[in-house]
Amino acid sequence: MRLRTMVVSLACLGLMACGGGSDDATTGTAADDGAAAPPPAAEVALIERTVLFGNPERASGQISPDGRWLGYLAPVDGVLNVWVAPADNPGDARAVTSDTLRGIRMFGFTHATDQLVYLQDEGGDENFHLFVVDLASGEERNLTPFPGARAMPAGTSRHHPDEVLVSVNNRNPQFFDLHRVDLRTGEMTLVYENDEFAGFVTDGDFNVRFASRATADGGMQYYRATDEGWVEDIRVDQVDAMTTSLAGFDDSGRTLYLLDSRDRDTSALFALDTDSGEARLVHADDRADVSGVQLHPVTGEVQAASVNYRRVEWSFMDADMQRDMERLRSLGDGQISIASRTSDDRRWVVLLTRADASARYYLFDRDSGETTEWFDTRPALAGLPLQPMHDVVIRSRDGLDLVSYYTLPRGADPAGTGRAATPSPMVLFVHGGPWARDSYGFHSYHQLFANRGYAVLSVNFRGSTGFGKSFVNAGDLQWGRAMHDDLIDAVEWAIEEGITTREQVAIMGGSYGGYATLAGLTMTPEVFACGVDIVGPSNLVTLLESIPPYWAPMRAMFASRVGDLDTEEGRALLVERSPLTHVDNIQRPLLIGQGANDPRVVQAESDQIVEAMQARDIPVIYALYPDEGHGFARPANSLSFTAITEAFLGECLGGRVQPVGDDFQGASLQIPAGLDVLPADVRTALEARD
Repeated sequence: MRLRTMVVSLACLGLMACGGGSDDATTGTAADDGAAAPPPAAEVALIERTVLFGNPERASGQISPDGRWLGYLAPVDGVLNVWVAPADNPGDARAVTSDTLRGIRMFGFTHATDQLVYLQDEGGDENFHLFVVDLASGEERNLTPFPGARAMPAGTSRHHPDEVLVSVNNRNPQFFDLHRVDLRTGEMTLVYENDEFAGFVTDGDFNVRFASRATADGGMQYYRATDEGWVEDIRVDQVDAMTTSLAGFDDSGRTLYLLDSRDRDTSALFALDTDSGEARLVHADDRADVSGVQLHPVTGEVQAASVNYRRVEWSFMDADMQRDMERLRSLGDGQISIASRTSDDRRWVVLLTRADASARYYLFDRDSGETTEWFDTRPALAGLPLQPMHDVVIRSRDGLDLVSYYTLPRGADPAGTGRAATPSPMVLFVHGGPWARDSYGFHSYHQLFANRGYAVLSVNFRGSTGFGKSFVNAGDLQWGRAMHDDLIDAVEWAIEEGITTREQVAIMGGSYGGYATLAGLTMTPEVFACGVDIVGPSNLVTLLESIPPYWAPMRAMFASRVGDLDTEEGRALLVERSPLTHVDNIQRPLLIGQGANDPRVVQAESDQIVEAMQARDIPVIYALYPDEGHGFARPANSLSFTAITEAFLGECLGGRVQPVGDDFQGASLQIPAGLDVLPADVRTALEARD
């Protein structure tokens, strides 16, 4: 298993170019005292939605392990596909995939010199298939052609360049078997037939070394493979389950890396000698969990580790890497990260990100020290009035520190310091998960809303990850209660700071953020002027009853952190915390967006609260997308919903609104409810499309 960059979720394993950032990211420079104040909002140039929410010109730059190829995502006839170019001639790029529907978002080079893999599902159902592309012949093949099953890469290895390790639940929907798949022939060899474990940890020879199983209390038990069978090894209780995991082996297979909080609050990186059992502390920070690691692409030794408290901060264990990362700071203000590396570690793909500019990719030759700009992801943003993002720590009513981020409209922040000269309408934008976090960086909605005259605030409420186990565990069984109180406390902070006024705050978010929106309008009905819910659950009982089969091993985790379906007390709590239970309280306008194929928050979650509101003659706008899942992947759909959101907030809060124009063209948008209350421009655009 090759881990070029390791993060807590390991979501990047084998397919995604992942990385952290430098430790000196900035939000821009404050204006000099004598500088002219920026124009009022009405005079700031309007940034078109397509520039922010349409396809990037290019994205996700990578270099192949052998250094022969460069790859990235770019549109073909409006649909994102994988493009490849010779590394010595980046301009000679060609599309090597042929998706015509949703677009590809996850791809990666393999250790085979001419084989590239990517993932794709159907209509957002998250039943991913693993495809391979032969770069010489151009042939594309589905390596996991199992209807209704979900396949995910489980590892690649330089020791087995023509193979990839794949987990797939085609035999038993609840559990994933491990297979070795030959990239050239498609032949699958069973590694482990699984009817009991939630996951596995393998080494560079594709040997299964550890397996995991959820415990009854919501924790995790890890088992070590021996010649005699499985032996109980590392026990992680519920209190540490969100902040402790086995992260993978070095190339020797003797050192196991752990992210471990069992004897501390934040997750630290340890190197465990599997022969002696001795664990060595590699990196720790009392403020935040270790969130990213750079490993040598051949040896797997740790070269750098990062934490993300207010910003990403890297600490280096390798002097040469530290020297080169410091050299790369000359690229400009922002956050520097390594997006991809060759096996010999001589060439890097480097990413420069800022909150107020589009991301840029560079090619870096470590031998010569030469850096060449490769591409700008959204060059159309250059010169447009993007706003800086500011970080702040807000104190909750019971003393927790809530790391938060906000963006102000240009007219409200004449000096560019983050201090509002005048209050503005505000959008509270709530992250999903809830076991995720907001971070500093470019955020399309922050930029869109700030350009339209709104302040935007994103809060890491309790239950968010990255800030230690005490913080994440403080969210247990607190959906719609203390987690929601944190959001209200942040709104109060913004009012006290003069950023907004009490009557001018909207709430918006997706997934858990959608739940928070529904909770805001039903449980605190007078706090928010309106709400925008994207794929948010309305009924926690039906949410947990409809989870995908392969989430069943996590049922104990949901019971301990959300509510227990199997007890009378737990079910009563779930009912009481469900927005649907309090639908009678809704007083303010609500817009709902939903994908019909969502496997996590199924369409019924939106249908039932819409039906309940209609039965009570409470107005609601419902936007349904029959070809989407948990969010909107197709640019036409994303643009259409953003256009509706912009018009909706314009009527609610009075901000600027770009006319819909052609932003409904090509969208699968349906409006099952709310045609009569849609803004006039939206109705006109719908009639023109239909």
